[in-house]
Amino acid sequence: MNDTPGWASPGSAPSEDQEAGIPRPSEPVDGSGPAGNWSPTQPPAGQWSPPSAPGTGPGAPPPAPGWGGAPRGAGWVGGPHGPGLQQPPAAAKPGVIPLRPLGVGEILDGAVSTMRAHWRTVLGITLTVSVIAEIAIILVQRYLLPEPAAIDPNATGSEALRQAADSTQSALVNSVPSLLITMITTLVTTSVLTVVISRSVLGRPVTLSDAWAEARPRLAQLLGLTLLLALMSAAILTAGLLPGMLIGSAAGAALVVVGFVAAIVVFIWLMVRFCLASPALMLERQSITASMRRSAKLVRGAWWRTFGILALTWLLTVVVTVIIAIPFTVIAMAADGDGIGSLLTGSSPDFGWPFLIISGIGQVITATITYPFSAGVAALLYIDQRIRREALDLDLARAAGLPGYDTRS
Repeated sequence: MNDTPGWASPGSAPSEDQEAGIPRPSEPVDGSGPAGNWSPTQPPAGQWSPPSAPGTGPGAPPPAPGWGGAPRGAGWVGGPHGPGLQQPPAAAKPGVIPLRPLGVGEILDGAVSTMRAHWRTVLGITLTVSVIAEIAIILVQRYLLPEPAAIDPNATGSEALRQAADSTQSALVNSVPSLLITMITTLVTTSVLTVVISRSVLGRPVTLSDAWAEARPRLAQLLGLTLLLALMSAAILTAGLLPGMLIGSAAGAALVVVGFVAAIVVFIWLMVRFCLASPALMLERQSITASMRRSAKLVRGAWWRTFGILALTWLLTVVVTVIIAIPFTVIAMAADGDGIGSLLTGSSPDFGWPFLIISGIGQVITATITYPFSAGVAALLYIDQRIRREALDLDLARAAGLPGYDTRS
């Protein structure tokens, strides 16, 4: 098994269990490859650093003292009593991120920078898919979904519980079509945007047609991965709730609460563990199971850091969603008097076309902003973990054509 594949922008090189005949990236020039790939002229020990300009790569003469010639981590020029602090050499930055381990701010900034640098491609895919998805959701809500279950506010006892259960069941059934459409929308946008981000890291341009051509062959496997994770989530939730529901009574209700909390904890742990499976599947040409193993390996030992970054991304996404949704919802309710009248009388709201159209526009704007941001964070988090664990920055520098890196196989 190839546990540490070199960098390959989608479509350029295979990884595990892939077709033969396509060349792999060259071995790193930092000495991790075969001995025969070492250059006959080596820099002095402790003075090599990732090149970012001509004349600074392997084999280049050592710089003069005081000009970056000290090893990484050196403190004072000339020793502990030297004249000043030694600044480490700046990492190369061919694209939206520097080629070194990234901080949280750099991951978030890289996702936003990708949106700015390739806004035509990003806007083209997210806006198109979001508009189509929102139209489908509106049509389904208007013509296919059954009316929500009626609730009598004066009901008490068992009748109130029955109405609450019917209302919950109706809400779950009505949410299924929207969830499926949203899942497909996220699938398409994530696949294409992952390709865009892989190019932006290398500083290369990418058109929507190019990104779609590279992402399209992986859509079936990405769909399989998404469905598998969804089934795992449903199984975990069922396992947590079913015992208490079968018991019934007060003890069963308490067990349902405990099981639900336990299921949520397990769900979060697994979703963080497999959060890098999608980028691995797209960028390494991995299979579904292999991409899940790759994600688990990359997240191992960094679960809390990964969880924190994902939680921060989710929080920022929620803030943006609320900021956009509130004014559009207010405008939509003001434009739809029937819906407001239903709310004031305590009955189920029956919103018409004005509300659906205006709120749908808000949803499209929200998706156009949040989809590329979330996909960018996931892809850059994957790249960051590979830089930290597998020195991917060397392969990225060679793929970007930076001077000082051996591009020979």
